[in-house]
Amino acid sequence: MPDGAIGAIAKVLGIGPASVEGVATFYSLIFRQPVGRHVVLVCDSSSCFLSGFDELKQALASHLGIDYGQTTEDGRFTLLPVCCLGACDGAPALMIDDDTYGPVSPDDLPGLLEGYP
Repeated sequence: MPDGAIGAIAKVLGIGPASVEGVATFYSLIFRQPVGRHVVLVCDSSSCFLSGFDELKQALASHLGIDYGQTTEDGRFTLLPVCCLGACDGAPALMIDDDTYGPVSPDDLPGLLEGYP
């Protein structure tokens, strides 16, 4: 949902632009700018944080050559944090599109990412 669409959406819904903006900024999966073909969400909840989140996040950033909020040059992946995936029993966890994985180690990343052309 680009910024320029806020007014039009508000008009169609019959609500104020501030209400549309509030919803758009509250939900992490309403994207405010274009994203890659595949969105990689890295869980940074307490369970994941204590189970290797930092190492996983660094390995992902290094492997993809991007940081949070960025998209690979080929438009394949966008890397984003998420506060909880509800996969605490599989921490550290990540989600690629609609698929949740965990526990994930840095060594698992090349194989996981290959499945998303």
